[in-house]
Amino acid sequence: MGLQDADANDAGFGARIRSAIFWRSGSQILSQAMSWVVTLAVIRLLDPADYGLFAMTQVILNFATFLNGYGLVSALVQSDSVDSHRLRQAFGIMLLLNGGLAILQLLIAPLAADYYEQPMVADLLRVQALLYLSTPFLSIPEAIMGRALDFRRPALVNLIAAIASAAVALAGAMAGWGVWTLVFAPIAGFWVKAVGYVIATGFRPIPSFDFRGTGGMVAYGASLLGGQLFWIVQSQADIFIGGRVLEPHALGLYAEALFLTQIFVSKFIPPLNDVAFPAYARMQKDPGRVAWSFCKAVRLLLLISCPVYLGMAVTAEPLVETLFGRKWIDMAPFVAILALAMPFMTLQVMFAPVSNALGRPGTTARIAAVGAVLMPAAFLIGIRFGAIGLAWAWLGAFPLLTVVTARLAGAPMGLRIMDVIRAAAPGLGCSILMAGAVMAIDSALPPLPAPVRLAVLVPAGGLAFLAALALCARGTLMELAALLIRRAPPAQAAA
Repeated sequence: MGLQDADANDAGFGARIRSAIFWRSGSQILSQAMSWVVTLAVIRLLDPADYGLFAMTQVILNFATFLNGYGLVSALVQSDSVDSHRLRQAFGIMLLLNGGLAILQLLIAPLAADYYEQPMVADLLRVQALLYLSTPFLSIPEAIMGRALDFRRPALVNLIAAIASAAVALAGAMAGWGVWTLVFAPIAGFWVKAVGYVIATGFRPIPSFDFRGTGGMVAYGASLLGGQLFWIVQSQADIFIGGRVLEPHALGLYAEALFLTQIFVSKFIPPLNDVAFPAYARMQKDPGRVAWSFCKAVRLLLLISCPVYLGMAVTAEPLVETLFGRKWIDMAPFVAILALAMPFMTLQVMFAPVSNALGRPGTTARIAAVGAVLMPAAFLIGIRFGAIGLAWAWLGAFPLLTVVTARLAGAPMGLRIMDVIRAAAPGLGCSILMAGAVMAIDSALPPLPAPVRLAVLVPAGGLAFLAALALCARGTLMELAALLIRRAPPAQAAA
């Protein structure tokens, strides 16, 4: 292989880490910004029914994804040493595993179409089987670059792949491909990335089917499956249940409302958790300090997320019309309800790095198991009221899941539910006051175009939130200001 493993004892190891962080975060921001711009443009050109059909296929893909062998990549990165033969063995396993998944998807495609009563779902799934075939060419180079802490090369490849996917998406939407736009765009991105990774690493994709000595690697990957399975059940149950009952149009409205409201929690919280995990791990011998630090993180993060979500709830109609276009206006009630559930989800996902840092990954698995029972039960009840019932299921069940999470994950560090409530109170309370002010202003406005209305309400809400903080939570406001406005370090401080 063309890249050498990073050496923790090397004098340049710290610089290599800083470079990795720079390239990883920078490329993610750029590619994500490009993805959002293109997604909003494509949504305006396609119909809700297209997204409903696509969401039905994603349930099958996501269930199969946790079996695609990516745990082997973690095993390769974690291993003390890896030679070319071990890489070829892993590549052979990935080829067999993902080739089998592709064949399995071809076989179950008609069954999935019958379940949803949508014949086109079978055709979509057959073409999407191409995604699995790219996985071996992605995964092994990722392990090589991960061991070398070289994220500059994948960053450049990811940007090229994002451009290719965006180009296919825009071309397809403008050419009238409909739902096929959503199928071919990710396939293009995955295969461009796969080819780019192979070229960037110099990895020769020659498999070895001599699997002697791979037992430890396979066992490590298999150990990661349990928690992933529970999470997939929890996160995909709504589409699996709703897809059989709802028409594609209604399901598309719900699915895209979920996409919009989960942008913050799904794109911004995971990177913060990546930083939080090692920080908590350093404090693990002092559970009281971990609890104090966690409450501070909750207080500051909800100070950002709560106004975003409550503001989204009270401006749902002009927000949807401005971003998605008039034909998506029926999505606004879904956004208003789902946005109210997302502060609870934001809080709930913050507990995982604490449990893992304290050496209790089983706690995270137990919480995922509770979610895998609670959320599907809520969706089964909610679907009786149509697509909007799925949104209400989120708002009804996720606060309960958050309470269970706080009890299970908080106990090892001596954290009580009342401590969490006190930490969340400034952000949530001031956001409620802000939402009330925005609703009052909105009711007093004359009829205005949606973009103009939104341009009035958003800054008004921001000012109302800052005023509420200054009046009711001045200490928290100063804490946030101290975090954002960092003082220059003394001249003699070490680099």
